[in-house]
Amino acid sequence: MSEQQITHGLGGRILTNINVWSPDSEWLVYDTRSDRDGSVFDGSVIERVRVKTGEVQRLFEAKNGAQVGVVTHHPSENKIVFIQGPENPTQDWSYGVSHRQGVIVNTDTLAALPLDARDLTTPGTSGALRGGSHVHVWHPKGDWLSYTYNDALENSGVREVGVCFPKAVSVPKTQPRNHDGTHFSLLATKSTPNPKPGSEEIRRAFEEGWVGSSRTLAFLGETLKPDGRPHVEIFLAEGLETQRPTQRRLTHTQNGVALAPRHWVRSSPNGSQLAFLMADDAGIVQLWLVSPSTGTLKQLTRNKFPITSAFTWHPDGSRLAAIADGNVTTIDAETGKTRRLTKKTSAAPLALACVFSPDGKQIAFLRHTGDGNQLCVVKG
Repeated sequence: MSEQQITHGLGGRILTNINVWSPDSEWLVYDTRSDRDGSVFDGSVIERVRVKTGEVQRLFEAKNGAQVGVVTHHPSENKIVFIQGPENPTQDWSYGVSHRQGVIVNTDTLAALPLDARDLTTPGTSGALRGGSHVHVWHPKGDWLSYTYNDALENSGVREVGVCFPKAVSVPKTQPRNHDGTHFSLLATKSTPNPKPGSEEIRRAFEEGWVGSSRTLAFLGETLKPDGRPHVEIFLAEGLETQRPTQRRLTHTQNGVALAPRHWVRSSPNGSQLAFLMADDAGIVQLWLVSPSTGTLKQLTRNKFPITSAFTWHPDGSRLAAIADGNVTTIDAETGKTRRLTKKTSAAPLALACVFSPDGKQIAFLRHTGDGNQLCVVKG
């Protein structure tokens, strides 16, 4: 199958970097934004499109001035989850990293429920957050979810990674921004606004991913070098099932994990390898693998051109999909051989997403046209 454009018309449609397909590989879920590039987070609707026909269905429409986006799909059920900003925003409580929440929608009934509870009062409620969650991704088993988190009461710039699992949380409605949730939330990482240079303390935890089917998360942690310069490495959050998580630094690299392009640590389906991006000695961003059990590093690609996007694994773990050299490519997980799947044009695929379908037969990505971002697929 050659490249196929699935959506048409005005608008900045955005795919999340993972889990954008329905379990049957028939639908793609996405959010919509007003500007052509989708760079302004101001969308009010979540939609899905049937890949074979181009049929579009609206799954959720926000009310009272709220914004929604960054939607992902449940791995086996007809559910989606996305972030929503505050309804009836005010000057002191408008959309921002600490003022957002997760919402779950059943794609059959369109019933919507709040994911994470919020309690802004002291001493707080067990299982509730007091800030904003973002990029919710279901565990492969479909029960827990991971997310990144920013606190609303401490403006320190610290970011954490959290998890939540099904257990209803009710909070007192003594603050107008408090709300209940269907899931119990737990922070999986520990950051500090002023980490000690040269230590393994982190200032930010971000861009996490589940390690296979385990209850372990891999994430990027921003440390400080002895001279005080920021340096990013891969960490693991372990012991989540005990609700007493610990974090462990996995990599000790010279160059540090690449921050551009923005990407997330992604585990092979069997959990034996974590993929990430890092520059080689020539400064070219390549795809690397690391064992979560031993920390052994392997440079997978050795191309003369960089990887320029987030990436995903094929369901059987044999290859990965990423944007490189202006093309959608697949990368052999053993040899690093890079295969181009699309034709190089003046409008390269966007760096936001390159996502294998659950059946492994197609890859979804975004490309600019004259009137906006369009969802496209190509045979994988």
